[in-house]
Amino acid sequence: MKKRDCDLKKVNYDVIIVGGGPSGSTLASLIGGKVKTLLLDKAKFPRDKTCGDAVSGKTLSMLKELKLVSKIEKAKHKKIYGITFSSPNGTTTRIPIKKNILGKNYGYVCKRIIFDDILFKNASKKCDAIQNFTVTDLVWENGRVAGVKGILKGKEKTFKGKIIVGADGAQSIVAQKLKVNTNPPEHVCIAMRAYYKNVKGLTDDIEIHFVDELIPGYFWIFPAANGEANVGIGVVLSEVKKRNVDLKQVMFKILKENKLFKKRFENAVLTSEVKGWTLPFASYKRKIAGDSWILLGDAASLVDPFSGEGMGNGTLSARIAAPVVIEAIQKNNPAILKKYPQKLWQALGPEVDTSYKMQKLGRSKLLLNLVIGKVKKSEWVREQISNMLVESESKKNFTSPLFYLKLLLA
Repeated sequence: MKKRDCDLKKVNYDVIIVGGGPSGSTLASLIGGKVKTLLLDKAKFPRDKTCGDAVSGKTLSMLKELKLVSKIEKAKHKKIYGITFSSPNGTTTRIPIKKNILGKNYGYVCKRIIFDDILFKNASKKCDAIQNFTVTDLVWENGRVAGVKGILKGKEKTFKGKIIVGADGAQSIVAQKLKVNTNPPEHVCIAMRAYYKNVKGLTDDIEIHFVDELIPGYFWIFPAANGEANVGIGVVLSEVKKRNVDLKQVMFKILKENKLFKKRFENAVLTSEVKGWTLPFASYKRKIAGDSWILLGDAASLVDPFSGEGMGNGTLSARIAAPVVIEAIQKNNPAILKKYPQKLWQALGPEVDTSYKMQKLGRSKLLLNLVIGKVKKSEWVREQISNMLVESESKKNFTSPLFYLKLLLA
C-alpha cells in the first residue's frame, strides 16, 4: 500500500492525532482504515528523537501486530542478546535475553530516526498525514475540544475533529492547553543522551550501570549499528534539584573518572550533540481523557518509573485506545472515551505500581550491591531477573519481603 496523498483543503475529520511518534503512528495505523483520521507532526520524517533506542517486548508485540518486524530487520539495527548490569560497588554480571514474543532470544537497538520513520510511513498509508505542521492551540466549541490550530508553511491552518488525540510527547502542546501536563518532580526523570564511536568493550549486550553519582537513576551504554554506542544517564528530577547538579557534566565525569569506564572511553569520539529530555513517570496518574480528547504515551505520562522506558507503554496505550476511539465515533458517543483510562490502568496499573516500588528500593546502594552480587553468583537469582525482563508479572517478586529472604539465602 502506497502513502496516501493528503488533500489540504479537507478540514473535517473523525479523529485528529497530534504527534507521529510510536504512540500516534500506532493509533493511526490501527484506526485509519475504519474512521477518518488525520495524523499531524511538527517534524519532517525521518527525524531524530532523544531516547535510549532499545526496543522493548511490548513494542515488539505491537510491531508483530502491525507486521513491521521485517522492516526493522531490514533497517540498520543492532541485535541484543543480553543485559550487563553493574552495582555501585563495581560488581558486574550478565543476564541473557529469554525468547521473546517473536520466538527469538534477542532484541533490538534501533535509532529512533529509523524506527519512528518506519512507523510513520506505515501510518501514512492508512490515514491522511501532514508533516511540518506545528500545532499552536486547540479549537473549542461549546466548552469542548473540537479541533486544532497550527502553522503550515508559514500560514495558520485549522482542522476540526470529533476526537483529538495528544500523542505529542513529554512536552505535549495538547496536554499543556488542557492543563494536564505537570508532574511533581519525584515523578519525572531527567535524562541525557549522546552517541559515541570507538568505545572499547562493546558486546551484543545493552549495559545498565548503577553508579554512585546517579542513585536513584542509572548510566547506560547501548550498542548501536555501525559500531556506535548510545550512551546516557537518567536521574529522578527531585534528586537533580536537591543536589543542584549539571547532568551533562556528571556524565562526562563518569566517563573520565569511573574505573569501569575511563579506559573504555579514553579514545572514544563523540559523534552527536549531548541532548537532554524529560520522562514523565506513570507513577503519577494524570487525567488522560475527556469528552472529546485523549492522551497517549509520554503525553499521558506513561513512562515506566523503574526502567525509564516509554515506547512500550506508549504503543500499549494506542492499542487500548484504538477500539474505544472507533466505538465512540461509530456510535457518535464521546462519553465512551471514559473507557480508555479505565482499560489502560486495568492493564498497566499493577505493573506501574510495582515499578515505582522497585524504583524506591533502587535508592538503596546496599540493596543494589546485594542483588547484583547475588545475580553474579546464583543461577536462581539470574532466572528471576531474566523472567522479570520478559514478564511484567514477575516484577512483583521484587517487592516481596520473601524474595529478599530467598535472596539472602541464595
